[in-house]
Amino acid sequence: MRRLKAALALAGALAGCVASAPAMAWGSNGHRAVGAIADQLIQGSSAQRHVAALLQPGESLETISLWADCAKVNPPAGCGTPTLEMVAYVAANPGHAGYHYADVPFELAHYHDHDIGTRADDVVQVLKQAIAVLQGRADDASNPHHFTPRQALLLVAHLVGDIHQPLHMGGAYVAKAGGFAVPESREQIKDGLVFDTRGAQDLLVSDAVLGESTSANHGLHSFWDFVLVEDVLRRSGAASPQQFAQMAIAMAPVVDANTGDAASWPYQWADEALMAAKPAFDGVVPGAMAQQADDKGKMRNVWPLTLPDNYRAASADVAQEQMIRAGYHLAALLKAIWP
Repeated sequence: MRRLKAALALAGALAGCVASAPAMAWGSNGHRAVGAIADQLIQGSSAQRHVAALLQPGESLETISLWADCAKVNPPAGCGTPTLEMVAYVAANPGHAGYHYADVPFELAHYHDHDIGTRADDVVQVLKQAIAVLQGRADDASNPHHFTPRQALLLVAHLVGDIHQPLHMGGAYVAKAGGFAVPESREQIKDGLVFDTRGAQDLLVSDAVLGESTSANHGLHSFWDFVLVEDVLRRSGAASPQQFAQMAIAMAPVVDANTGDAASWPYQWADEALMAAKPAFDGVVPGAMAQQADDKGKMRNVWPLTLPDNYRAASADVAQEQMIRAGYHLAALLKAIWP
């Protein structure tokens, strides 16, 4: 995996709620940290002025980074009552919950359109469309969901964070005979020869790994969304996402630049996330399939996991790197759109 050149130095300098289903990549604090990094990096730029023109009073990239999750039919706790703007967006985008992720087998190196785990409205495609809108392209081919420029910015501020969460891109599939497997076709999944673990949410993390956390359904996906984010913020000593952003930027991490048309950058981010997903599953062993009731009482297949002894600390390093990378990429994207 290509890492930030200053990752180890940054980890050293900064050192000092588990959900039952995938809901919010990086949790609220993680998304806010991504937005806060971008807010600070675009200060005084043309991008800041264009962003401000699309925001309402009191909004920032940090605060709007939660909008796309809060707009869901069943929003995460803390979102409050959906606004009329959110209600209209949901009505016009009935499949919006799927905009946040793809499920490309984590073993693969690249995201390719139409391959296993991709969809016409997955996170790569919707980001590409939202970026095109901000670039001024509003034709049906570029903007099939008819996003407004403000909606496009609201989505970009959130989905750039999502696509950098390794388990929002790298999916895990378990063979009927056991062990991880790369499906050769969608028919194998349909026929029950290979099982989709819903972005690793059906892979269960033990209480021993969670420590003080307790939950009846602690999937690996939620472990990355919430537990690791809180680990990153706790070990940094930051009292808020804004403070974490300030500390991260002060270390001047070197983040690889994206190339080509900004609308193609989601493909590059997807490949980077797939690289980050590999250590997320390194040494992870799924046990025998069992069944467990979800929060609606529906039975689902689950697999208890055996994790390496250092999994939590090593994964927090990857999560920290990806959160910082997301903030820098969000800022670079907005500056590329509005130079």
